Amino acid sequence: MRWLIFILVYIVIDVYAFQAFRTFSRNNVLSVIYIFISAAFLAAFIYTLSTLDRSKGIEVSEMYMLGWFLAFFVPKLMLLVLMFGEDVVRVLIAFYNRFFTVQTSFELPSRRKFISALALGVAAIPFASLIYGMYRGKYRYRVLSYTLEFEDLPEAFDGYRLTQISDIHSGSFDDADKIAYGIDLINEQKSDVILFTGDLVNNFAHEMKDWTGLFSKLKAKDGVYSVLGNHDYGDYADWDSKEAKVENLQSLKNLQRDMGWKLLLNERIYLKRGNSQIALVGVENWGAGFKQAGDIDKASQGLQAGDFKIVMSHDPTYWSERLKSDPKNYQLTLSGHTHGMQFGIEIPGFIKWSPVQYRYENWAGIYKEEGRVLNVNRGFGYLGYPGRVGIWPEVTVIELKKRK
Repeated sequence: MRWLIFILVYIVIDVYAFQAFRTFSRNNVLSVIYIFISAAFLAAFIYTLSTLDRSKGIEVSEMYMLGWFLAFFVPKLMLLVLMFGEDVVRVLIAFYNRFFTVQTSFELPSRRKFISALALGVAAIPFASLIYGMYRGKYRYRVLSYTLEFEDLPEAFDGYRLTQISDIHSGSFDDADKIAYGIDLINEQKSDVILFTGDLVNNFAHEMKDWTGLFSKLKAKDGVYSVLGNHDYGDYADWDSKEAKVENLQSLKNLQRDMGWKLLLNERIYLKRGNSQIALVGVENWGAGFKQAGDIDKASQGLQAGDFKIVMSHDPTYWSERLKSDPKNYQLTLSGHTHGMQFGIEIPGFIKWSPVQYRYENWAGIYKEEGRVLNVNRGFGYLGYPGRVGIWPEVTVIELKKRK
């Protein structure tokens, strides 16, 4: 039934898109080609989704099928808006002619080629953007640097630099050279510590098999630390047994150890400079509507409000639900998870928008409330749609400063 509804909606939208194409081209051969391509994309998309094997997870080829479908379908929504708007005007004109002129019949004016050309031009923008996102945008790494001041930062850590990455999703990668470039970019920041905030894989530990050599090259003076994200637990795959799922998670933990990373599982360590220290607190995933294994009380047992703390928590909702108002005073929290939906518009100082903001209050960048700070990293990798449009993959560099 759901597929029937989807097909009917698709056909309605496609009728408007076809009308724009037909009015503009006036070529029967091209019209037939359009219908064939549209039907083929619909059939391929339905086949791909209906045959997904959750025991294997989503394959790269299936992500590309989704990406091409979106590239072909989303522009039609733009066409729909303009063509439907023209239809409203045509109906109003027909009513006016019927009742206020000498015209005796109710006849719709013909479609105007200019409107169809305009609609096709507007639709070309998301089409080109989605294609660009798949083949260029997803590896368009950028470094975002912030300087954050805290009154209670130990003097010895004034100028301390940390690099945050998040949401690697190695099961989606398809270009080793681009990933190697991203790794080099992280190391080039020469931060004191590197912090990874979860979702190393899409579902399975073996997804990291071909990438451990690259990611083991991440180096920092104080080490590389990580936490688990919701995808790391294997909750979105079908397993032969509970034991297989447990073994997969253990393999993922072992992989991080073998890469030289220190995985923090509701625990803390101390970063030290001489006789001073700050606490690095790593919690397991805790998210609204997602796995809730995070336990900040366990991870920070023995810490006091006056201790300076950096919390690694994959899902930013833990900050909004608990951390920002906790009396233990968690000064800085680092999260990821949202990917910025891999789609949006960001012009610094002017606009920052993504559909994901209607799901997450804190979805990308720096947020400050009640004297606490959260950074939501936009992610290193991608999932589902195999690309990024406007929300580019991110390496975050944060310099801590002592407020004088």
